[in-house]
Amino acid sequence: MEDFTNETIDTASLPRFEDVELTPLQPSYINVIRLNIGITFGIIAMVCGAGFYFIEELQPYWLYVAIAYTAILLLTIVIATVRFRNSGFAFRKHDVIYRSGAIALTTTIIPYNRVQHVAIEEGWLSRRLGLAEVDIFTAGGQKSDIQIPGIDKDQAERIKQLLMGKILKEEADEQ
Repeated sequence: MEDFTNETIDTASLPRFEDVELTPLQPSYINVIRLNIGITFGIIAMVCGAGFYFIEELQPYWLYVAIAYTAILLLTIVIATVRFRNSGFAFRKHDVIYRSGAIALTTTIIPYNRVQHVAIEEGWLSRRLGLAEVDIFTAGGQKSDIQIPGIDKDQAERIKQLLMGKILKEEADEQ
């Protein structure tokens, strides 16, 4: 019988994912973000305008609502811009890394042997700008574990092929 060993790992010597240079999202993707914000806040403005027009009791409060609306709009734009600038991805030998966030950064690392499915999505504006989103799924989930938006369409296709190749290789190795 072999002696059981359980040696301590020096965590200070482990490679740091923070040192990986991430690929930023395509610069034109900020236009998609801005359009989405514009549409959302445009609809809110129309609803508020209709409310002030049809409900006379609300009219004395229009200035307060306008100030709050403007503050929330500006805050949304700032947070979306910071989130865009903080987002990045990398495909390494054994895993994929995606980082995003504005107030708190979230880094997700998925080993290739956990990837079950890969999908590419394109919104109508993204398609016009030649952009796509790569969705990476692992087992047991209804939604993707990583969604990398704002990638050049050709690069997204290459990423999908890379991941599908890794999936097929894993399946072949298991048999």
